[in-house]
Amino acid sequence: MTIEAHGTVPVAMQPEEKHHHESYTALVWRRLKRSWTGLLGLILVSLLVLMAIFADFLSPVDPKATGVAFAPPQAISFRDKDGNFVFSPRSYPVRDTEELDPITFQPIIGPDYDNPQILGFFVKGAPYRLFGLIPAERHLFGAVDGTPVHLLGTDKFGRDVLSRILYGSRISLIIALTVVSIVTVVGTTVGMVSGYFGGRFDAWVQRFVELVLAFPQLPLYLALASLIPVTAPTNVFLAFVVIVMSALGWAQMSREVRGKTLALARIDYVRAAIAIGATDRRIIFQHIFPNVMSHVIVAVTLAIPQVVLLESFLGFLGFAVKPPLISWGLMLQDTANYSAIGSYPWILSPVAFVLVTVFAFNALGDGLRDAIDPY
Repeated sequence: MTIEAHGTVPVAMQPEEKHHHESYTALVWRRLKRSWTGLLGLILVSLLVLMAIFADFLSPVDPKATGVAFAPPQAISFRDKDGNFVFSPRSYPVRDTEELDPITFQPIIGPDYDNPQILGFFVKGAPYRLFGLIPAERHLFGAVDGTPVHLLGTDKFGRDVLSRILYGSRISLIIALTVVSIVTVVGTTVGMVSGYFGGRFDAWVQRFVELVLAFPQLPLYLALASLIPVTAPTNVFLAFVVIVMSALGWAQMSREVRGKTLALARIDYVRAAIAIGATDRRIIFQHIFPNVMSHVIVAVTLAIPQVVLLESFLGFLGFAVKPPLISWGLMLQDTANYSAIGSYPWILSPVAFVLVTVFAFNALGDGLRDAIDPY
């Protein structure tokens, strides 16, 4: 307790408040945590990335191993064949029964209750190389005796659908990330340079951008993809698809970044940098680029699901990934026959993963947009 110099009113001295200065990243993270959809998208994206990285470990079966064609999904049960409760989870393999289908006169496929498969974690299975380097044979889950378990059924060649989905996530996400990376680098650079210099240079660049945007993309994708011979190596075909997607996708990013650059090029600190003799390269990459990054980050998270959808659609038409590679789009080729969908609906399982991927990146992008630029 202290008294002021004139001795009239006692004033209690309050403890000095401490001001913590948060970084821009911390502020963005604090705002992102307030959005439950943004956090859900971040969690799902993280799980998708981990699924792609550890697909070998997570897959219960070798994705190229064949068996019973169009075998239905095997359910996990805690009951034995007599209906008694058991503590060890089990699944019953699918086999041809002695009954015949009254329409097709083919043997009806059903569970084999006499030979249950005991399920467990970290079981031995098909050998693989973790990260392509470390030899391993342990899988997260599967049958203890090493027999194949098909929790999502099999396709027309008897290959496990779940394992192929896990492996296919690698190709689908690699294509999406590669295309978006190229689109981001090219589109951001062209947009910043065009918007900063302006004038006749900007006019000519924008006419070229409009020409690229005017191309009907889907017919062009199909026409260009059909130019590659069927006997071409898989890597060549995949690289060609990535190049075509990137060549047609950078223009929209360039147009958006140019609009941001036109506004930033007239701000006082940019004019001050020009006045003191800073080079154009330094102004573009040191002053303008950091200020357009917030928009670029959001645009990237929204562009990835678009590429995933495009790859799935082109793969369904047979113009994206070729065997022996696996992708979600390639797996959807089995759904081209309506009768196959009606009889074997589990072959639509890749659609669920595509939808989850699209939702995850869109939710994350929406949350980042509100967190980076709340106004």
